[in-house]
Amino acid sequence: MESGAGEGNPGNSVLLSVRDLHVRYGRSVIALHGVHLDVPPDGVVAVLGSNGAGKSTLLRAVSGTLRMHRGAVSGGEVRYRDRRIDRLDPAAIVHLGVVGVPEGRQVFARMTVEENLRAGGIGAASARGRAAARRRVHELFPVLADRARQRAGLLSGGEQQMLAIGRALMSSPELLLLDEPSLGLAPKVVDRIGAIIREIHQQGTAVVLVEQNAVMALRVAEHAVVLEVGRVALSGPAAELSRSEDVQRLYLGGHAESQAAAQEDAALAASTRSASRGLSRWTG
Repeated sequence: MESGAGEGNPGNSVLLSVRDLHVRYGRSVIALHGVHLDVPPDGVVAVLGSNGAGKSTLLRAVSGTLRMHRGAVSGGEVRYRDRRIDRLDPAAIVHLGVVGVPEGRQVFARMTVEENLRAGGIGAASARGRAAARRRVHELFPVLADRARQRAGLLSGGEQQMLAIGRALMSSPELLLLDEPSLGLAPKVVDRIGAIIREIHQQGTAVVLVEQNAVMALRVAEHAVVLEVGRVALSGPAAELSRSEDVQRLYLGGHAESQAAAQEDAALAASTRSASRGLSRWTG
């Protein structure tokens, strides 16, 4: 189980390529050890692992934000559309089409919902592009249109997560980096966030999904990698990983629970098309 998203398929088209990536913090803390990751255009790749496994560090290396956390790439490289980006600043990476949603729903609490979205669209190429992006966000998250004038800090946790994702989509990214979007949310809201990620993918945006909620992540993703202490321990198709005894034991709550999740997966897939319609009626 060492193919797919982890080691790459050179014959296939690759949007994002991470090769032999090493990252350190300060002089002594090595957070990533030779990590490989490929993301195909319009694909969804999940990155799983426990706290401290290096998941957020990987996203920081891709988004160019390592320096903000006193980290640095000490070996290997990150390429986007075959252009090396690990030496670029975050603004340049966003301009190329790679946009991240950090852990913790970091919305601008004192600004309104609409002001948050406008901030996300500052880098859009044209007013027409911003308008199209706003329509897309409102279709995905009708609650954001309904509460456009409300301060972001007064939204529920689930609504703030939607706003954080919507703000990122305002720049019409080709690749969306999501860091723990289900963190701290109720199970019903987690299911809806998963359905939204599916819809974003179906609309043509590639996604790297960092998650501790392996059940949701493996349902949404096509490929997955499991990080352990900064190294890729497992990689392959998400459906295959979900059947792995190690993944079941460590991340899916045991064999019985993961079998139940697999049974529910068929029902979830069948309801994906209706999920988008259901989202339009959801208000929080």
